[in-house]
Amino acid sequence: MSTNVLDQAEAAPGRTTTGGTPPLPRQPGAATFPPRTPQDAFDALHSASAPGLIRQAYLLTGCRRLAFESVEYAFRRAWQHWPEVAVAADPVGWVRSRAHEYALSPWHRVRRASGGRRPLPAGLFGAVLHLPPRHRRAALLCDGLGMSVALAAAETESSTCAVAGRLDFARDAIDRHLGMADEPGTGRRMLRSFLADGSTATMASARALRLSGEWRARRLARTVYVGVAAFCALVAYVMCCGS
Repeated sequence: MSTNVLDQAEAAPGRTTTGGTPPLPRQPGAATFPPRTPQDAFDALHSASAPGLIRQAYLLTGCRRLAFESVEYAFRRAWQHWPEVAVAADPVGWVRSRAHEYALSPWHRVRRASGGRRPLPAGLFGAVLHLPPRHRRAALLCDGLGMSVALAAAETESSTCAVAGRLDFARDAIDRHLGMADEPGTGRRMLRSFLADGSTATMASARALRLSGEWRARRLARTVYVGVAAFCALVAYVMCCGS
């Protein structure tokens, strides 16, 4: 029986797997999606990457609702831009970038603040959430996912020097928050363990996200059409009245 990944993470935020440091997750872009129908390829991408992306968004925000919302938003965007995503060198990275940006949007921080602040959890989650958003993302990409500083800089549209500085700060702050300042690397191992966990999460199906994205696109197209038609009618009316 599968366990909801966010319930499991909340219950044991500082848990590491037995046997020491777990192996790194598969490098971004390592998964391949063979050329089938667009729907099948999208569904394969969703099945392979959605649970891990939810864990990442949850770690970045500490909010389960926003974690699911961010990943669902990113997959809807992916389907709307599928011709671009399908030929991208790293389709998982394309979706991940949108999910992280949505999760860390200043607007969502305002939304959470307006709902009242909750005390930060202890352990790894508290350590990560104490960091500024850009530092959280640097730690997640480099220490959690094993990306190089150069790749993380490219994904976050930052300089390598900026990402390296954020990463050094984040590593030190996480270890100090965990009370492991005399054991450097503890936070890195915990991040890697959390993100490498094989648990699954329950979210909207790939088909539901595809249909939702198509419905939103049609609604936007209708809205634009009605707006243009109304504008043209207004211009025609003004011209008739002025003649």
